[in-house]
Amino acid sequence: MNIPICIVFLAGALWKASSNALEPPVELRLKTGRTLLSPRFLSVTIDASLASEPKYIAFLGSQKLITLTRGLSPAFLRFGGTKSDFLFFDPKQNASIEENIIWSLRGKQDVCGGSKVPYSMQQKLRSQWPAHEQAILKEAFSDTYKNATITKRTIDLLYRFTNCSGLHLIFGLNALVRNENDHWNSSNAKLLIDYCDSKKYNMSWELGNEPNSFKKKSGLHIDGFQLGKDFITLHNLLSKYSRYRMSGLFGPDIGQPKKSSQKMLKSFLKAGGKVINSVTWHHYYVDGRTASMQDFVNPVILDTLSSEIKTVLRIVDDTVPGKSVWLGETSSAYGGGSPGLSNTYIDGFMWLDKLGTSAKLGIGAVMRQALFGAGSYNLVDSDFEPLPDYWVSLLFKKLVGSIVLNASFRSTKDVTVESIRVYLHCTNTNNPKYKVGDVTLFAMNLNNHTQEMHLPSFLSGKFVDEYLLLPGEGGLLSTTVLLNGQILKMVDEKTLPDLNEKPLDPGSPLMLPSMSFGFFVVKGAAVSACL
Repeated sequence: MNIPICIVFLAGALWKASSNALEPPVELRLKTGRTLLSPRFLSVTIDASLASEPKYIAFLGSQKLITLTRGLSPAFLRFGGTKSDFLFFDPKQNASIEENIIWSLRGKQDVCGGSKVPYSMQQKLRSQWPAHEQAILKEAFSDTYKNATITKRTIDLLYRFTNCSGLHLIFGLNALVRNENDHWNSSNAKLLIDYCDSKKYNMSWELGNEPNSFKKKSGLHIDGFQLGKDFITLHNLLSKYSRYRMSGLFGPDIGQPKKSSQKMLKSFLKAGGKVINSVTWHHYYVDGRTASMQDFVNPVILDTLSSEIKTVLRIVDDTVPGKSVWLGETSSAYGGGSPGLSNTYIDGFMWLDKLGTSAKLGIGAVMRQALFGAGSYNLVDSDFEPLPDYWVSLLFKKLVGSIVLNASFRSTKDVTVESIRVYLHCTNTNNPKYKVGDVTLFAMNLNNHTQEMHLPSFLSGKFVDEYLLLPGEGGLLSTTVLLNGQILKMVDEKTLPDLNEKPLDPGSPLMLPSMSFGFFVVKGAAVSACL
């Protein structure tokens, strides 16, 4: 069954559908207000656990992984997570054999060239990775963490990967190094910052990960006020370096805003909120160990994000008004993701809705956990194959612009707006296919029937480019995705595929099959808010 929706935009006055249009069960309103996003809004993370055994940093020498990451530029790459509070930098420790081999393969003229990981090394690391991955997850599930050492070469390879991918590195420093009075001991951080400065590495910084869980993870309780003072200590340390005096400092990477976390965030911001550039917090919808398929397409669960964002924004506005707020680490399911769900097509509903909701409510950056590493919530798997959410992210980067249009629904009894989720932006004009004034609509259909949507009369005469994403073999649990019927895959290690649109004639309905999502670019829309 097809149920038509007429999308009606408000731009000062209501544009009504033409008289021969079907009665609309849903109207989408567009007010004149708008929000501006950074081009780095969609960003990624690499969990610090990848460096818990230095040889696995060699994975970042993969040309294929660099190509995939470059496709998401511009973006931040946050190196952090729980393990960052158990990593110690030792400038005197020798690098692993793997690290040295990858570093020696740099091109003589081009630091980003000649970096292909030898096949024999790839095979060896991949064969050893599953056991190490299970050890990482076991450590996380048991909350028993061991200290580990990172070398100068670890930092070199991490920075090289980030720089060659066109991203900006945010490095998470260990916050659990403490003096007897429980003040942060900055001596190890200084060694690391000294080295980065000597190498002329331009980067930004964090201190600690989910401090609300420090006691659970390490037995050490640090309150928000003390953590705020620790950030001031780090800010003062960075101020001594001309390179880092104006670099970004982000935190406190608090967990989801339960009452105890809210209290900690408030006291942190009162003590140290003025020295940070953006407030960071973490969000996951469900527990990866108990999540079900239905959770990933449940509008009630999807709507929990909006209320949590509003809670954090209210706290920030009450303490440090005007400070930007980021989702510093986020994905569908915590605990490494949900195997067979977080790494399949069905995860795209949570991911795309999170991007739309966060942009609409004014979140400054959304950092996807993770680009690559342990667990099931990655964009790229351990064979360097892009998973469905990677392609969603790539299309978002290419089609969705920085101007968020203030769209809202008016529903009727025929269809619930919670199941048809639509977001609207000005189109990314860095895409040569499109012009200033075009708009990009991205939509999700959580119903068990095909949804038909009609543009309002003032846009019905425009051409539309459709980018419909459907699952490959395996249905909603597929690890591949089709764009307008064609499977998405890399051409080779250095080449991403063309993202080909399906042109729709003026007046054509926009069709979303059951349990699917896609992007629609209205060409020649000349929406005033985008001009």
